[in-house]
Amino acid sequence: MKQSLFNLIALLLLPLLPIITLGSPSDSTSLPSPRKWDKRVHQRYEGWERLRPTHVKYQYAGGMGVSAVGIGWDYGKRRQWESDFLVGFLPGKYADKFRLTFTVKQSYIPWSMSFDKHWALEPFYCGLYVTTIAGEEFWKKEPGRYPNGYYNFSTKMRPYIFIGQRMNFNLKNSIVKHVAMFYEISSCELYIISKATNSSLKMKDILRISFGVKVQLFKDND
Repeated sequence: MKQSLFNLIALLLLPLLPIITLGSPSDSTSLPSPRKWDKRVHQRYEGWERLRPTHVKYQYAGGMGVSAVGIGWDYGKRRQWESDFLVGFLPGKYADKFRLTFTVKQSYIPWSMSFDKHWALEPFYCGLYVTTIAGEEFWKKEPGRYPNGYYNFSTKMRPYIFIGQRMNFNLKNSIVKHVAMFYEISSCELYIISKATNSSLKMKDILRISFGVKVQLFKDND
């Protein structure tokens, strides 16, 4: 079990390799500091403008249905924080019938590396999200018809943790600032605990990969 947990930690740290290399002492004299690479500038809104979404996002897979789409807000001095609300769907062939899912997602993007005026890489970001599925058949607390402790997990809500990477392409359009392609590797609490208590499970059994597109709106004045 220790070896499997070590493999999980190593996989989660894999996207950090570009940053570790960038920040090594041997390269400090030949590469600019991370702050010089980071060209992100937060658009400051006043009053009710702060409620205006800053981006729209589409995500395929990831435990929030086959596909999900939603809106989000970024904030922080360099837009390093993002909050999203997404609505997804699960077709009937993957469940007893067509289902809707609802996801609240929080991301932290500590670094951005600009290569030129068009391309920028976010080599590592992380976060968590909580997904719930519509339907009276699912519950937050164990129903009384089951023996106490028979189900230790909610079937209504599922918390996930994730890591990912994004590649941004900046545009000159007056409305769209940039388009980003991303992938994420995620796992929920049920999978992680199952792995810790069952050594026969493989990493592929508890990890999920998803892909998506983020469209940043309202071009900044930078």
